[in-house]
Amino acid sequence: MAQERLDLLVVGGGITGAGVALDAASRGLRTGLVEADDYASGTSQWSSKMVHGGLRYLATGQVGIAWESARERHHLLTVIAPHLVRPRRSLAPFLPGMSRPDARIMRSGIGVADLLRRGARTPSSVLPSPRTLSARELATTAPALAASGQRGGVEYWDGELEDDARLVLTVLRTAVAHGALVANHAAASDLHCDGAIVRDALSGNEFGIRARVVVNATGVWVAEHEKSLHVIPSRGSHLVVDAARLGGLDAMVSFPVAGERGRYVLAKPYADGLVLIGLTDEEDRAADGHRPAVPDVDERFLLEAASAGFGIELGHGDVVGRFAGLRPLVEQAGRSTADVSRDHVVVDQPDRPIAIVGGKLTTYRAMAQDVVDRVVGRLGLERDCRTATLPLVGAAAPQVLRRLPERPEWIARYGTLARDLDALVAADPQLGLPAVEGSRFTRAELRYGVTHEGALTAEDVVARRARIGLRSRLADAAMTVAEGLLACSEARHPAG
Repeated sequence: MAQERLDLLVVGGGITGAGVALDAASRGLRTGLVEADDYASGTSQWSSKMVHGGLRYLATGQVGIAWESARERHHLLTVIAPHLVRPRRSLAPFLPGMSRPDARIMRSGIGVADLLRRGARTPSSVLPSPRTLSARELATTAPALAASGQRGGVEYWDGELEDDARLVLTVLRTAVAHGALVANHAAASDLHCDGAIVRDALSGNEFGIRARVVVNATGVWVAEHEKSLHVIPSRGSHLVVDAARLGGLDAMVSFPVAGERGRYVLAKPYADGLVLIGLTDEEDRAADGHRPAVPDVDERFLLEAASAGFGIELGHGDVVGRFAGLRPLVEQAGRSTADVSRDHVVVDQPDRPIAIVGGKLTTYRAMAQDVVDRVVGRLGLERDCRTATLPLVGAAAPQVLRRLPERPEWIARYGTLARDLDALVAADPQLGLPAVEGSRFTRAELRYGVTHEGALTAEDVVARRARIGLRSRLADAAMTVAEGLLACSEARHPAG
């Protein structure tokens, strides 16, 4: 990147920056991206791992965002990433204390969300229409709810993401396949309209990078480079529990938060035999944007809400991991973070970098299109966006994926690229073993993170290439294994 003048330099390697890089590269722009830490190391690795169709936004009257979410969910499920985004059965139980009017409102909201699904042309063969369940049907469908005293509920379908960090990595790999240059652990400073100074965090070397346009996609740090923006970091906390503690839960369950319109606590099955319970929505200006802590007050709130919803007593001893992410919300006077719009904001002023902030993981592609439309406008070009119909690397239709011979868990995380992992194990059968005892991730996946996915540190491998770190007790052992793999890689391929 330092040796040529780029058409576009993207600063920030989360899902927004990755989406911008792919959109620009796929339009033929010479594109570079730099990330100060690791790809997806900020907010983009700490989501609820869902591709929402907009139900929660309907509850707060944000119909436009709900419609955009339904459209983008359709693209991800059917064309862009059917290997990483798939249907997830979801349940909304009528719990004790929920009034009949509130139950009707819930049913109506889910019905409207289904109308948006139809409007987006997502077929019912992909996302079935919702249906009302009796108390007996709900208890049979989700035995974990049997003790909650529920009076039935609604079954509906939404989009589930295999993993948020993996989506970022896959978008970036697709951008690279279209000619983009990307670098992690490369911190940009002195952003201006035609370039930036970038420091290699591992070597300490500094480079000047020249570009015809610069995009600031740094999330919660965006205001450090664009002073006209005022960003509120909103903390979204999650707890991680063993699925066995909830009876092997195999559907997402959403519980309304008493006294708060449009706010829910979710329990969502996740990889490696885990369930994620989230999430909160609290202003937090002091948190570390890469590794925000989960405060005790958030943990108590989530445990109490989940205990009431499932009718069992969950305590701190049931928590095997915890994580939080900071949503970068644009400040709106007099509104709490829970009420601030989730729409994105683009600042495009002459002789300044273009800045993008806000939005949601589900709508990253539309956000990127908005930004790159402005980039090509600045460059005086006419190049249409291609990303709505552009599959990511590894993508294939579900019926194709089901016929692949590789391990199902690899196919779920890599799609057709699972063959690369098979090749690693064929060359070294030891890589087929679990990365650490108690995890379903394999040593091959750790190795692959180093050889194919740009991991430069052990934390890169354990925290984002294979999400072993979500289970706290396994993290240290996994770091040791990852450090060994990195050392082997450096011995085989010394710098220079």
